[in-house]
Amino acid sequence: MRTRIKICGITRAEDAAVAVAAGADALGLIFFPQSQRAVDLTQATAVAKEAPPMVDLVGVFVDPSEAEITRVLESIPLTALQFHGSEPAAECDRGGLPYIKAIRMREGIDTDRLAVAYPNAGAFLLDTYHADAVGGTGIAFDWHRAKLELPVPVILAGGLDANNVADALDQSGAWAVDVSTGVEVEPGRKCHEKMKAFCEAVCVWDTQAGDRPIIGKTA
Repeated sequence: MRTRIKICGITRAEDAAVAVAAGADALGLIFFPQSQRAVDLTQATAVAKEAPPMVDLVGVFVDPSEAEITRVLESIPLTALQFHGSEPAAECDRGGLPYIKAIRMREGIDTDRLAVAYPNAGAFLLDTYHADAVGGTGIAFDWHRAKLELPVPVILAGGLDANNVADALDQSGAWAVDVSTGVEVEPGRKCHEKMKAFCEAVCVWDTQAGDRPIIGKTA
C-alpha cells in the first residue's frame, strides 16, 4: 500500500508542474479569500492545466455559499471538494462531488462520531486546531490522535515537512498526508526542492514500512 500525497495551497502553474513530477497525487486549490494562499479563477485555471489524468484537483472551501461553489465548478475541473470550516453534512453533500471533511483537532473533539456526522465524506483530513486560523499554520498536533478506526481514509495535515513526515506516518498510520507550509518559500509560493524532498521522504517510508500493519490504510 502506498501513502497518497496532497500538496495544498498551490497558486502557480510552475509549482503545480513540479508537484506532479515529484509524485503528488492531488493538488489543493484554496478558494477562501482570507487565506494567504487563495487563488482566483485565472490562477486556478493555469494550475488545472498542469494536472494530468489521475492527479486530483481538490477545491478547498471554508463555509462557502452554494453560489461560490457553483462559480468555481463552472470554470475549474475539480475532482473533489474539501470543506475546512464548520459546514454541516448537508452543505458538504450539495457540492455534487466527492468531498473531504477537514477536522481541526481541538481538545475534546469526539472523533468517534465523525462518520455519523458526515456519512457521505470520502475522507477526513485531520489538522491542527488554532483559534485564529483554519489551516496553513505550519504547526503539528499529537499525531497519535490521528490513529483512528474510521470507515473512510484519514489524511494527516498540520506542520508536516520532509524531516518529520516519516515520524508522522509511524505515529498516525494515515492513509495520506497533506502539506503546504512545509514545502514553501513563502505563503503561496512553493519550494521545488522541498516538494521533491517531501515526496521522496514519503516514498522511502512506504518502502521501509514493508508488511507492518497500518491502522486506517486501505488499498
